Order: sequence, then C-alpha cells, then structure tokens
Amino acid sequence: MSGENGLQRIYFSEAMKKRLTFLIRSLENGGAEKQLITLVKNLDQKKFDLSLICFYGGGVLEKEIEKNSHIRLISLEKKGRWDLVKFWYRLFFYITEIQPDILYGYLGASHLMTILLKIFNPSTLMVWGVRSSYVDFSRYDWLESFIFKLQCFFSRFADLIIVNSYAGRDYHVGHGFPNSKMIVVPNGIDTDRYQPKPDLRAKVRSEWGVARETFLIGRIGRLDPMKDYPTFLKAAALFYKQRKDARFVCVGSGTDNYLDELLQLAKQLGIAEQVIWAGSRSDMPAVYSALDIACSSSYGEGFPNVIGEAMACGVPCVVTNVGDSAWIVGDTGIIVTPQDPEALASALLSCGERNLDEMGQKARIRIVENFSVDQLVKQTTEVLWQKV
Repeated sequence: MSGENGLQRIYFSEAMKKRLTFLIRSLENGGAEKQLITLVKNLDQKKFDLSLICFYGGGVLEKEIEKNSHIRLISLEKKGRWDLVKFWYRLFFYITEIQPDILYGYLGASHLMTILLKIFNPSTLMVWGVRSSYVDFSRYDWLESFIFKLQCFFSRFADLIIVNSYAGRDYHVGHGFPNSKMIVVPNGIDTDRYQPKPDLRAKVRSEWGVARETFLIGRIGRLDPMKDYPTFLKAAALFYKQRKDARFVCVGSGTDNYLDELLQLAKQLGIAEQVIWAGSRSDMPAVYSALDIACSSSYGEGFPNVIGEAMACGVPCVVTNVGDSAWIVGDTGIIVTPQDPEALASALLSCGERNLDEMGQKARIRIVENFSVDQLVKQTTEVLWQKV
C-alpha cells in the first residue's frame, strides 16, 4: 500500500509540474544575476520544469547553471543592441517550443519581452522581477530611461510583479506600476556559503598587503554611479585623518573611465596609498571576512545583496538609508543619510569604537533568521502557484 501511495504521489507531482522559464539579458557578474541563479538552483524540481533564457551568452555566471543538469540554459546569441530580428525569431522559437506555464522576466528589457510574447501566449502567466528602487537616469544611457518609461506604461499588462524590496515597490507604484499586482519577496542570502571564514582572513589581507592590526573598511559593489564611490572616498579621507591605522578596499569592477575618475579623486583627497582597488573577486566570503567594517554608500538601491552577505559573514555594516538597507541591517549596524561624507565618516568612526565581534554575531543571526534562501524559495513558489 505504501509503495502504491508513493507511486501515486510521484505521478501526481509530475502531472502538476509547471513549466517555469526565466528570461534575462545576461548572466554577467551582478547582484540581480546572482540572486536569480540562487533562486533557480534551489527551486523544487518536483514542482517546476526549469529553463533559463539569456539574450547574450558567455556570462561568467553561466557555469553555475551548467552544474545543474535539471536546468535548461539557452542563449539567444544576441550580437548587439540593434540585433533585433534574429533575436526575436530565436526568442519566439524557444518560447513556442517550451510552452511555459510561467514566463518570468528578470529586469527591464525582459519585462517588455513578456508583454510582446503575451500576444501569442495568452494563457502563460507573465511575471516581472523588479530589482531596483530609485534610479538616477541622468547618469545612464538614454535607452535605460526609455525602457523604464515603457515599463511604467506596460506594467498594467503584467500578470504579477515580484519586487525584492519595499522601497522598490513604493518607487514603482509612484511611477504608475499597479499596486494590486505587486508583491514583495526579499532576496535570500546563502548563509551556508556566506559565513565567517577566520582562517582565510589573513590570506586575503596578505594578498592586499594589509597587516593583521590594520583597521580595514570595505566598499563592495560594482563601480557604478548609483553606488556613490565618491562619497565613500571622501568619508574615507575624513576617517583617515582620525585613524592613521586604517586602510580601505573597493571590491568590484566597472568602466575604465569611471575607475580613472575615482583614482583621480582618491589622489586629490590624499588617500591614494590607503585605498586598494581589488577588482572583481569570486571568493567573496573570504573577502568579507578580511574586513573590520563593510560600508554601503549608495544613493539608490533595492535590496543590496552585499549588505546581507557581509552580515552573514559576521561583518558589521555602516550603510546609507536607501532602498531596504536600513530594514536589512536593523539594530546590528549604523544607518546614515546618503550623499553625506561627514555623516558617513562619523558613523564609521563610531562603529570602529564598538565591540565589532558582538555586532558581527548579531548581524549574522539577523540574516539567518530573516533573509534565508529557504524563505526566498518558499515565498516565490507560493506566489507563483497561487497565480498560475
């Protein structure tokens, strides 16, 4: 009897499985892309038949998907911005072949694709994944602003909009997104991967030429205007005036032009020798563990993964009050107003005088209890199954 019941349960599960397809521009090294991979890898194979379609192939994070044979990875081999006809043909071909029950567009341009495809696939649940809050479009290419305006208009045709932060929800509702279709599902932090690595702390510091007794403050994130590295550097200069035992590390990549601007600013501030430009790193738990304090100086965020990751690694955080940063940190760190170098420097100095080990322990507990991958997967699964 138990064997028959087991077979029946398996059969029922297979019969009820939903074809879930994600659509994203690329799998380059970014916070949203990493979060998508975390979600896809952990979704229940018994509930979903999973596919992931990328506009552009060759992203550095693709190898994470390739390790999972149950996830079908498809590249549309887009050649550039204006490679539209062949791109659309390939997209239409694969969607017709897969016939997804749910098409989940991740980030701007992918959202618009779901609306076009809805014309030909009216029974497919079209889902948007919104990953940002405030964006200063004056700092970006004109196309970014245009795509956002199109999203604001066409958002009424999406079936469901999943946003990763309350700040992001409020911002988009304020720009015309339908509140009735929006639901907040916070990011999930892999606390098994992101945990303190005291054995690697000295190794990473040695690579950077940082002594054990040096006070090290890290700014983690891509070199992007929204991350406001200039404010971080100005705060670092003020901090260094008070504590000569300090050094600062910036971990992330960006355009050569923007990096040159930041290098010049560090030189003008007199801290060029105190700032380490580490570029992108793949061993982030070890990188976080090398820090005494992690700092986020952004003036625009949704749910910043780097804050949750640093906290999971037991590192106290000083962050600007943007997006859901304050909610993530809670009472385990210090929150300051954005674009205020003096306030940021003061907060860093105050944090440095506290019991950092105790703060770090509280920070990790907060992430484990409130922002786990299990919660991300559970909430996403429940939302999708309720709607499909």
